Amino acid sequence: MTTIAHPDFTAARFASFPDARFTPAPADGVLPEGFFTTTNLPTYVRVDGRWRMPREPRMDGALVQDAQGELWVREGRRVRAGERVVVGKAEDGSEGVYVNMAYLAEGGEGEFKFMTSEVSREKPIDYAHMARLLVEERERGGYPIWVTGPALVHSRARADMTWFVENGFVGALLAGNAVAVHDIEASIYGTTLGMSGAGEATSGGHGLHMRAINKVRQAGSIAKAVEAGIITNGIMHACVKHGVPFVLTGSIRDDGPLPDVVTDNLAAQDAMRRHAVKATMAVLVATALHAIATGNMLPAFVTEKDGSLRELPTICVDSSEFVVSKLKDRGTHQAFGVVTNAQDFMHILRLYVERELAARGKAPKS
Repeated sequence: MTTIAHPDFTAARFASFPDARFTPAPADGVLPEGFFTTTNLPTYVRVDGRWRMPREPRMDGALVQDAQGELWVREGRRVRAGERVVVGKAEDGSEGVYVNMAYLAEGGEGEFKFMTSEVSREKPIDYAHMARLLVEERERGGYPIWVTGPALVHSRARADMTWFVENGFVGALLAGNAVAVHDIEASIYGTTLGMSGAGEATSGGHGLHMRAINKVRQAGSIAKAVEAGIITNGIMHACVKHGVPFVLTGSIRDDGPLPDVVTDNLAAQDAMRRHAVKATMAVLVATALHAIATGNMLPAFVTEKDGSLRELPTICVDSSEFVVSKLKDRGTHQAFGVVTNAQDFMHILRLYVERELAARGKAPKS
């Protein structure tokens, strides 16, 4: 895992740099002209002669100092009138803000080479390394967030996702209405969108997801449906039984939706962000929009309790190179792309995690 060194602020080049400039926000949700826009990289703000890191880093935010003097990265809509906002554009420290990009620099002589693209279905996938990362996250009490799309359920990776939840490898699940709907449909009726486990359409199956939604709405919530014995297995059942938080967000095309779905976009963004700020790892599987949305909320690094920094492992899985490339193009440069289908990825990753646990003398729960 890549560690990130703090800059040496005693170096001569930092000696003449000024404190950052602050300007009050003119109105609620309005930033002052010339406000500094954040990246997801380690950022330092010079205040009273000392370089400090803001809390809850992410890209596309502003640097705000609260009444207690604490520095935060805040979305513009959350800034209140009068709050002190950092202004300036320079990222090299010359205006009191330094963005550490040095660790991204890579050496090389520029010679011709094959297989140098970052994302390709032709490259080998190091499942053993990903398995070690997951096991180490669990052992250190980390907070891996999983972001999934409905293809994970349709492709018969549902049992594997359930296994990861049951065995403590999921800090939080972020998904859309469809993931939960089809997982619950599978629990109640044994189908997903009316498709059997063998991948065949069933007679009258087109309406089963609606019947599943109705049963949960009748119960009042997913948790209540689990308690009532309506939902007896699967991903959502495991989340409820093992106390794993989940955020289900809505879209224009949603059926129902389920009563747990957050249908207000900004409220949904806030709900996802509450888990993104705690994330120590991210696994994004078969969901373009949710993956990019989550990537925008994540810093590229994790701040350990002792103040040291390391890269935030971000694994993006999709059957198309396009999704992984688009995620990286939107600023989540640390994302490692796995170009394969959800079913294969989940099956193989589980196999390697089980091997890693066995090597450490630890047995999974199931």
